[in-house]
Amino acid sequence: EVQLVESGGGVVQAGGSLRLSCAASGFTFEDYSVGWIRQAPGKEREGVSCLFGHDGSTDYADSVKGRFTISFDDAKNTIYLQMNNLKPEDTAVYYCAADGHGLNVVLYERYLEHYGQGTTVTVSS
Repeated sequence: EVQLVESGGGVVQAGGSLRLSCAASGFTFEDYSVGWIRQAPGKEREGVSCLFGHDGSTDYADSVKGRFTISFDDAKNTIYLQMNNLKPEDTAVYYCAADGHGLNVVLYERYLEHYGQGTTVTVSS
């Protein structure tokens, strides 16, 4: 059974940094795409970042390029999202996601196989 458990959310001032973690289990990383999506209050879900397990390539939403970095720690089976230079518009619930068909998490945020329960990020101005 695939399980994704996020942690690391919190409140931070604009310009600050946070690192989200997603403890993953029940699947082989190399066979999946993994990533992060977010949902701000009153808005649609947005794909934020994707890491493709088969080749290690990444993709990011334009809104976070240059500020966010996704990575995977083999030893800990954990997916990270390093978020720097945070802005108030980054405020959202962030969900970890995984897909066994290798879908791009940024583009197909509604069609992925597995989602975590979410962690809340609040950026104050």
